[in-house]
Amino acid sequence: MEIYKRWVRENKDYVHSLESLANGLTWLLPERFSESEIGPEAVTTVLGIITAINEHIIDTAPTQNITGSVEPYSFPYPLCLSALKDLETLVEVVAQHYYGDDNKWSFLALTEGTKVLVRLSLFRKSGYKMLLHGGETSNDNTHSGQEGSKPDGHYGSSFVSNNLGPNPSNLEGRALSALIKFGDTARMESDPVLFHRVQQQEISRAERPKLSTILSKRGLPGAMFLIGEVLFICRPLIYVLCIRKFGIRSWTPWFLSLATECMSNTILSLVSTSAADGNERKYHLSALEKDEIKRRKLLFVLYLMRDPFFTKYTRQRLESTEKVLEPIPVIGFLTAKLVELLIGAQTRYTYMSGS
Repeated sequence: MEIYKRWVRENKDYVHSLESLANGLTWLLPERFSESEIGPEAVTTVLGIITAINEHIIDTAPTQNITGSVEPYSFPYPLCLSALKDLETLVEVVAQHYYGDDNKWSFLALTEGTKVLVRLSLFRKSGYKMLLHGGETSNDNTHSGQEGSKPDGHYGSSFVSNNLGPNPSNLEGRALSALIKFGDTARMESDPVLFHRVQQQEISRAERPKLSTILSKRGLPGAMFLIGEVLFICRPLIYVLCIRKFGIRSWTPWFLSLATECMSNTILSLVSTSAADGNERKYHLSALEKDEIKRRKLLFVLYLMRDPFFTKYTRQRLESTEKVLEPIPVIGFLTAKLVELLIGAQTRYTYMSGS
């Protein structure tokens, strides 16, 4: 396994190219969206899981800075969520084939419920930070190396640079810093137990805020942020449970899911942009979190592809566009293929779920 990890990390660009090519070719598999064809979806699922594993290997690559290579969580949440998303499509196809269209929603509800539990656990473990891409991307911006001493009581290079007087970049300081860094690295490489203890103490040093701390310091904006994030996490499960109860052709799941997502986005936008009793109580978002808010707003486009809106409005527009462009060489062919892929993808809940 270590040989494979080393190869992936050394050839990550080549690995990404192969993954993109393989995933692109799966859309051209025959009978891709056939109700009875499980094979193509199984291939897609396997490729997706392999991609997620490779990404996890690359993201967890050790660096020269030992403390900087510490993973923020002992459990690989991003890898688990990516695997669950890829596996959900296969679960849907298999359940639809063996149990029918109506009964497949029970299996999808179980899968979505598992994802909700994992995301809520990650939300708590991260110190109630916003989940990026559904938890598949880390939102841990803490950096090590700011403390004055090592966890085992020895001073490191950061202590030297901060305590050598007004000019820490002098020759003596740089030499002493290099010596201490070399000694620390050698000790940790020769003592795995010490290295593991340093890792664990570096993790615990960056204490993540508790729920009570957020509520007491942030007040109403903090509470509203938590509500908005939990609503976004639970929205896919609410949608599937409503479909299971009312049916895919009912407007109730569509409107309830849309209302839940609107509430979540509205709350997060309000607490991050409106002043509340002074700047210290305003919930500031990082650049990554602002990008996540934009991504979530783009997900509203998926409601055009969800039933019953798709069957009643979107499909008619797609088919009429296809008929208009059909006589045009090349463009007509490409349009027909695109419409075919869109209509086929729309039949899969997991492709349009946005979860």
